[in-house]
Amino acid sequence: MTAPRRVRLDFRFWLVTAAAMAAMAATAALGRWQLDRAAQKEALHSAIVTRMQLPPLEARAFERLLAFAPGDLLHRRVVLRGQWLARNTVFLDNRQMQGRQGFIVVTPLQLEGSAAAVLVQRGWVPRNFQDRTALPPVDTPGGLVELHGRVAAPPARLLELEGSRSAEGSSRIRQNLDLEAFRTETGLPLADVSVLQTDAESGGLLRQWPQARAGVEKNYGYAFQWFGLCSLIAILYVWFQLVRRFIRPRSASS
Repeated sequence: MTAPRRVRLDFRFWLVTAAAMAAMAATAALGRWQLDRAAQKEALHSAIVTRMQLPPLEARAFERLLAFAPGDLLHRRVVLRGQWLARNTVFLDNRQMQGRQGFIVVTPLQLEGSAAAVLVQRGWVPRNFQDRTALPPVDTPGGLVELHGRVAAPPARLLELEGSRSAEGSSRIRQNLDLEAFRTETGLPLADVSVLQTDAESGGLLRQWPQARAGVEKNYGYAFQWFGLCSLIAILYVWFQLVRRFIRPRSASS
């Protein structure tokens, strides 16, 4: 009767074992972290959707929250009345809508019966690519107007070349709009938020604003990759360090 073959567990075996355990722990932790990130994004998206479904805020309620809890305003629907400050209209360049390049038209609205003003992203218009300095015609009604919208952060910033900000204040076409600098330029007490106008499209202004999304697809994809890598490390460890070391030699000797 043949005695069972004894397998020596050398330093290399324990080193590989420690490395494999550490790698599996790290990849599993990264996978769980991505799942946690996805859960946080889904909770945030749920809160945004809940806010968007609340009744629209009138001007007075809007101003109260603006003064005491501006963070609670984001994504709320609003109905505002006031006057357009057309002389301060700016055109934010290189903005896309429906896959086309153009301008986002931004005009401050002086709220009725108040010193406060708020930037309104009124919509998107195409640009003239033959004359890049030409401004598209935008109808800006005078007198008291009422608009429906959704509260948002100030217009998003795009990447700009160094030195391009020197043109701010000298042109109505701009790559970005710095809120604090615009306050100084116009002398207006602008709110720290903006409003995306959601009224029916008119005057050539498109208002197909991006919808709020949870954006968890990448997180789930990354989690799948990390857990897959963790499983691969486990399989390779079992095969090369256990099966080939312990089981196959015994099978060959039997």
